[in-house]
Amino acid sequence: MGYPARPVAEVQPLWKQYRDAFPVTEQLVYLNHAGVAPLSKPAAAAMQHFAEDALRYGALHYDEWMAACEGLRDAAARLIGASRQEIAIVKNTSEGIATVAMGLDWRPRDKVVAFREEFAANYFPWKLLERRGIHVEWLSVEDPLDRVDTACRGAKLLTISFVQYLSGYRADLEAIGRICRSHDCLFFVDAIQGLGALPLDVERAQIDALAADGHKWLLGPEGCGILYVRRRVQDRIQPAEIGWMNFVGYADYGCRDTTLRPDAARYECGTLNTAGCFGLRASIEFLLEVGLDRISQAVLHLAERLARGLRQKGYEVLGRGLGSGIVSFRRPDADSATLVRALRQKGFLLAARQGWVRASPHFYISEQEIDALLAELP
Repeated sequence: MGYPARPVAEVQPLWKQYRDAFPVTEQLVYLNHAGVAPLSKPAAAAMQHFAEDALRYGALHYDEWMAACEGLRDAAARLIGASRQEIAIVKNTSEGIATVAMGLDWRPRDKVVAFREEFAANYFPWKLLERRGIHVEWLSVEDPLDRVDTACRGAKLLTISFVQYLSGYRADLEAIGRICRSHDCLFFVDAIQGLGALPLDVERAQIDALAADGHKWLLGPEGCGILYVRRRVQDRIQPAEIGWMNFVGYADYGCRDTTLRPDAARYECGTLNTAGCFGLRASIEFLLEVGLDRISQAVLHLAERLARGLRQKGYEVLGRGLGSGIVSFRRPDADSATLVRALRQKGFLLAARQGWVRASPHFYISEQEIDALLAELP
């Protein structure tokens, strides 16, 4: 006599498992994580806790505040495979990039390798170095790796975004890292458009410095980000801003010792965005709990589903590279700004960028919402 088959437990899709953490879904289909993302419940709760504490007790629990900042350092290090001594807390990606660009000891005829398609934050700091006699070799992100290899010969630094803000092109960081290391060229990455959606390991990619703000794919607040600087190059990059916290004796207000702190905290010149640290720490810890591999699979699946549906409807989709969460599209008979406004009225939040409509879904968005967007498009 046989036994009845045991029911197989239904495995919920990732978006359904974590949907409740994103109240924004009650109002909108949010497809603008490449712009400004909504907060998750853990991030919002952490910031609310800090605000309530400061409201009721002032700085009585200041040690807890500092522990939150150190917790952010720990969480960021886990996220990118670094050590906590290599993490500085900054206001935004731009501050992190400027710290590296302004902190190196540049000499006339030094060489930088940069890319024309970059967002302005990773373009202007290097462009302005040309005024100081620095040679910047401008490549395209679509240039072959042997072209990058040739450009890196004799270069002091290469700078590139993990993911391009408009096209969604994802750089092959590990391949570029090998090239940079073979030529003793510092490797800097603007990671804001990938970190939180795609796994990134600074050791595997041999990255020397990296910056990312918290308000996009990391699902954190604005005004708080991270700067990673590899320990062996910290003495080569001097702080761009000087204040009371850069120095080893910062906790002793009467200390006049100008020895820099022995880790990446040397790049923090003053009081940090404490509320932001509470929120960003909670958000990164939440993402680590979900798992970056699972998040990446979900994001790439949604982006590919959207790109495929757009092409079937006759839209042009901007180059995909290795794939990311950004999908930019257009059609000659549809103005991008007008289309974005019309979609917003129907509850879909996207962005208009340089004549394109840019969509950027995160892991808690469902396939049905992608299909609903496609159905609304003319």
